[in-house]
Amino acid sequence: MSAQVPSIPRPVLHEQVASRLRQMLVEGVIAPGAKLNERELCEVLHISRTPLREAIKMLAAEGLVELLPNRGSVAVALDEEDVRHTFEVMAGLEAQSGQLAAARVTDAEVAEIEAMHFEMMAAYTRRDLSAYYRLNAAIHRAINAAAKNPVLTATYNQVNARLQALRFRSNQDGEKWQRAVQEHEAMVNALKTRDGAALARVLTQHLHHKRDVVIEQMHAAESD
Repeated sequence: MSAQVPSIPRPVLHEQVASRLRQMLVEGVIAPGAKLNERELCEVLHISRTPLREAIKMLAAEGLVELLPNRGSVAVALDEEDVRHTFEVMAGLEAQSGQLAAARVTDAEVAEIEAMHFEMMAAYTRRDLSAYYRLNAAIHRAINAAAKNPVLTATYNQVNARLQALRFRSNQDGEKWQRAVQEHEAMVNALKTRDGAALARVLTQHLHHKRDVVIEQMHAAESD
């Protein structure tokens, strides 16, 4: 694991540790269901246990980590029913974000989202999944932020945290990754034209496709 994760320089805030752990969870460096080995993580990240434990508490509040009494903490692993229910809610939140964003987004916000889209396409061309996913997630957050509804954003962030690792892995199939890219192109076009109905529709479709890929991957893993 130390070869995959750069160390964190001292001094460090627990928010930075949480950010690094979140990336490890999303990208599968820490697998779903795996126990978070505090001693190993402290060595890998070159930190003490105090900021690590504070970071783990933050991730537990986000739903990425489960705290077990007297047994430490484990990376959350969703079963198929959890996945279906969570994606169902997320699709509704994404659609509402799209509807509101199309009505409230500024020209500057559209330009920023379009710029991130171009960066994301460059990452896709390089097949740089880590950079692609970072920009992909940033675009979805920016659309949600453009809706300018803090209650929607708080709910969105809470639900989306549970799906980050699954959404990351859903792009590992080449054909389905290409389809996701095409859907992002449609999102940007709908936002530029302020077409709320079209944006909500493509966001819903996008989430349904993600759900289907995730469940397909779960079934494949079970049959191995």
